[in-house]
Amino acid sequence: MPDTSSINTSYDAIVIGSGISGGWAAKELCEQGLKTLVLERGRDVQHVKDYPTATMNPWEFKHRGQMTKEFLDENPLISKAAGFGESDAHFFIKDKDHPYIQEKPFDWIRGYQVGGKSLTWGRACQRWSEFEFTNPARFGYGIEWPIGYADVAPWYSHVEKFIGVCGNKDGIDAMPDGEFLPPFDMNAVQAHISQKIKENYPDRHLVHARWAHLTKPNQIHLDQGRAGCQARNECMRGCPFGGYFSSVSSTLPWAKRTGNLTVRPFSVVHSIIYDEKLGKASGVRVIDTNTKEVIDYKARIIFVNASALNTNLILLNSTSSRFPNGLGNDNGLLGKYVAFQNYRASVTASMDGFLDSYYFGRNPTELILANYRNLHQHETDYFGGYTTFMGAFRPTHPDKVDGNEIGATYKDALTEPGGWKLYMYMQGETVPKATNHVRLSKDQKDQWGIPLLITSVEYDDNDERMIQDFLKQTRQMLETAGCINIETHENKQAPGLDIHEMGGCRMGKDPATSLLNQHNQLHHCQNVFVTDGACMTTTGNQSPSILYMALTARAATYAIGEMKKGNL
Repeated sequence: MPDTSSINTSYDAIVIGSGISGGWAAKELCEQGLKTLVLERGRDVQHVKDYPTATMNPWEFKHRGQMTKEFLDENPLISKAAGFGESDAHFFIKDKDHPYIQEKPFDWIRGYQVGGKSLTWGRACQRWSEFEFTNPARFGYGIEWPIGYADVAPWYSHVEKFIGVCGNKDGIDAMPDGEFLPPFDMNAVQAHISQKIKENYPDRHLVHARWAHLTKPNQIHLDQGRAGCQARNECMRGCPFGGYFSSVSSTLPWAKRTGNLTVRPFSVVHSIIYDEKLGKASGVRVIDTNTKEVIDYKARIIFVNASALNTNLILLNSTSSRFPNGLGNDNGLLGKYVAFQNYRASVTASMDGFLDSYYFGRNPTELILANYRNLHQHETDYFGGYTTFMGAFRPTHPDKVDGNEIGATYKDALTEPGGWKLYMYMQGETVPKATNHVRLSKDQKDQWGIPLLITSVEYDDNDERMIQDFLKQTRQMLETAGCINIETHENKQAPGLDIHEMGGCRMGKDPATSLLNQHNQLHHCQNVFVTDGACMTTTGNQSPSILYMALTARAATYAIGEMKKGNL
């Protein structure tokens, strides 16, 4: 990354956050010639160099991948995160270092470093369908989106071609096709269950999901210095091959090549500075993480990509005479209508037979059963729908291990797999509500003097009814497919562990009911753009990260055009 010790404090653009959406903002702005400052509150991370565990063998970890009891006792929150362990703990923050206040249980999973959570994300890249944009207003459980699928479809393509997304074109209305690299092969049990669902449920489609993995890199990916996915499934350690997309392996190095990028790590954003005379934002106030020095950076446009809840925190803390309740917050809705995705339910099973079949490597992808609920009409006793992920595998033969995972017996057992196991889990849409909100504490502050964020977010009856429908329908499908030992599970986890928090600064057509317009601009401060999860009007059921990327590229292109016209 460029030298961050420069005394320059004036830029064309400032991007707050270096994760999935922030990296895309930097790429698009730098490519168009804007001198761009990216602010990151955590440490610097550089591709390959800063992946210390990427190629370590299991026996090289002091605790065989597990965390010590002392660590677990001190970090009950972060240690719940999916995939968290000894091999990737350096990409997550410790509980005590960044406190917040849980008015209602909410597990806020954070990764503060250059690259943010793009280093540890799940990499699912399904496009939203038109149903997800239109059904909330159509069926009355959300406000109208100011854009539709047609507005973002070309930007989905723009992003997919650059980051590399593997998948298959299946012609499913609920999960639109895109620009795909070849998918990983289905294994024998996945193919069997997919076929049985097709035969018995004509409106349900278990197909390849879309994943940000380079199965067969194109020239644009090679130009980024990335190589094909090695099917190691060690992605959350950081991939030295660049086999999956992260801002550290892709967008930030690409932006750096332009000569227009400056990255400043260890920079906690205090607030966005509003110029009363000019009637727009003039810059960003930063507190150096280590020295506590306060620095003001100036820019013509500002992109806020700090991750949904931190974006809300920054905007709420950006007060002025014009905006005493937070930047752009004339309607008092900033921080409200926070939502998330529902991951509480899953089903596991076994499958007899297919013992002559195995699979190559450690496939880092799963299948997906596209949403089949409440598409053309509202047909259930709940609103919204759910995506279902599915995997099948052969674990070590249980009779050979004999309860021990060490020694010669275990080593020999690894060469003889047992029967087939499989799982399906839900990713459900939730209904945004004003009561689900975040706000700033009036009397408690962090170590940098910034008010602590209070989270007040919970499930509702709609979520409970969706869970029961998922469990019932999924069990029936697996029974029909010939599975045995079917078990349903409801983990009761608090919101937050889904790591798909959204809203609080939502897009909309009406400034009375939203904070952002159709271009992700604050209605009342139009040189500030919000394109991370905070901008979401509703949650949909598909994974949201690639939509953030598409919205960011779209908004950055619009912002550049407005700057050239002299409007910003």
